[in-house]
Amino acid sequence: MPGCLLMELWHPAYIAVGSNLDDPRSQVLRAFSRLAALPATRVVLMSPLYVSRPLGPVAQPDFYNAVAGVLTQLESRALLAQLRSLETALGRPEKRERWGPRVIDLDVLAYGRERRNDPELTLPHPGIVERNFVLYPLADIAPDLDIPGLGRVTELKGRVTSEGLRRDEQ
Repeated sequence: MPGCLLMELWHPAYIAVGSNLDDPRSQVLRAFSRLAALPATRVVLMSPLYVSRPLGPVAQPDFYNAVAGVLTQLESRALLAQLRSLETALGRPEKRERWGPRVIDLDVLAYGRERRNDPELTLPHPGIVERNFVLYPLADIAPDLDIPGLGRVTELKGRVTSEGLRRDEQ
């Protein structure tokens, strides 16, 4: 049924979580716990946290990054809408600087085998292949995941270096 928010089946999805403001490590951990409260969604995997240098031209603190693996009955756009609401609830302002600092950033990396290129949602996420701060934590929880049109996570991870990235040891 078009426009349906819930699908009967459970779909695997992977969500990138990042922060570099207001005690970013705590922000990522808080986001993990709030993801577990999303409707019709279960967090089944959580990666270790990584610390990474920020991308882009804006001077800012390092990021804490992680990836959550979920099973959800929400369709992909409804999942994205829930993530945007969660970002707002966690203190992310509506207007923000591109490539700038973030209290919290939640991105759908992959949603089952879905491929989509809409103005509001591109699946798989277009930045996966070049971002070590996504691939390293994703490889920790789903090394054999085949990202539609891109390849296996372990192979993709092998194409990027760990430069500017370290695993959080706290």
